[in-house]
Amino acid sequence: MRYVDEYRDPVAARGFLDAIRSLVQGPMRIMEICGGHTHAIYRSGLDQLLPEEIRFLHGPGCPVCVTPALRVDQAIALARHGRIVCTYGDLLRVPGSHESLRQAAARGADVRIVYGSLDAVEIARQHPRQDVVFLAVGFETTAPANACAILRARELGLENFSVLGSHVLVPPILRHLLDTPGTEIDAFIGPGHVATVVGSEDYRFLPQDYGKGVVIAGFEPLDLLEAVLMLLRQKADGRCGVEVQYRRAVRPDGSPRARAVMREVYAVQDQDWRGIGRIARSGLGIREAFSAFDALRRYAGELPEETPADASAYICGEVIQGAKTPLDCPAFGLGCTPEHPFGPGMVSSEGSCAALYRYRQTAREARR
Repeated sequence: MRYVDEYRDPVAARGFLDAIRSLVQGPMRIMEICGGHTHAIYRSGLDQLLPEEIRFLHGPGCPVCVTPALRVDQAIALARHGRIVCTYGDLLRVPGSHESLRQAAARGADVRIVYGSLDAVEIARQHPRQDVVFLAVGFETTAPANACAILRARELGLENFSVLGSHVLVPPILRHLLDTPGTEIDAFIGPGHVATVVGSEDYRFLPQDYGKGVVIAGFEPLDLLEAVLMLLRQKADGRCGVEVQYRRAVRPDGSPRARAVMREVYAVQDQDWRGIGRIARSGLGIREAFSAFDALRRYAGELPEETPADASAYICGEVIQGAKTPLDCPAFGLGCTPEHPFGPGMVSSEGSCAALYRYRQTAREARR
C-alpha cells in the first residue's frame, strides 16, 4: 500500500512509543484478532518494545488453526477415493485425526497446492473426467473469492468441481470469548483484512454490548503502534468505541460487492471450531441453490461424519482463544515444531505458535 518504508519509520515509531508510555496507567490486555497481526508483532519485536503493562493476547484469527480436524479427514477421504483435492499450502501439514494431507499425498493421493480458488476451477476445466474438490477455509477475507469460484464453475458448466468448505465469521467468536467466564480482555485490535470486506460497523457490538474498545489496524509496525495508542487514548478519555487506524484500506461498509457475493452463495450456519467446539451461527455454508458444488452434500455417503478424538494436541484450543500462550505448552519448540507439528498453530503462517517459534529462533530464547 503506497510505500512500505512510510510505515516503518523509526522516528515515527519512537514518537508513538513515547506517547504510549505517557498514557499507560495500569495493565492493558489487548487481543489482536488476526494471525497476521500476531506475526507482525513478533517479527517487529513490538511485544518487547512496549511497556510491560501492555500484554498482547493472541486471538482465534488464524483460519487454518480453527479448521476442524474433521474437515481435514474428509479431504483426505476424498483424495484417497480418486478425487483431485486442491487447497492452500498451509493446510497440507495440518494434522487430521490420523495424518495430514501431505502424508496422504506421500501415499499416492492426488493433493495439489493452489494459490487461489480459481486455480482449482481451472484444474477442473482441464480434467473434465476427474472430480476436483477445493478445500476452502477462512474468515470473511477469503469467503468472497471462494464464492466467486463457485459462480465461475457454474458459468463454465463444470459438473466435476465442488467445494469442501469451512468458512468462519469473526463477530460470533468474539461474542463467544467475551461470554466465557474468566475471560480477561480489555480491548481489541480488529482484523484489517477482514474489515476490508465487511467494514468496521460489524464490530459496533463490542463497545455497545461489552464495553470493549476496538481499533481496526493495518499490518506494519507503525500501524500496530498507532492502534495501541488509539486504544490507550480511549481508555484515558473514559470511552470505548470502534475506530479505524487502517483508513487506507477499510471503509465503514467494507466492500459492498464482496458482501453481495457472499450473500448470494452462502447462508449463515452453526460451525465447528477446532479446539473450541460448535458455535451458533458462526460459519457460512453453501446455499441450497448451489448444492451441486457443495462437496459435503455431493459426497455425503463417503465422508467421515465425526472425528474419533480431539486432534488438537495439548493446549491448542486454549492458545487459539488467547487463554494461554504457546509458552504454556510443554511441547512448544520441543516435541512440537514446524517440521513435526502436533497442532495447527505450529503449521500456519498465521499461527501464534509458528510466529513465536520463528521469530524467537529457539524454545530457550522464546522462554526468556
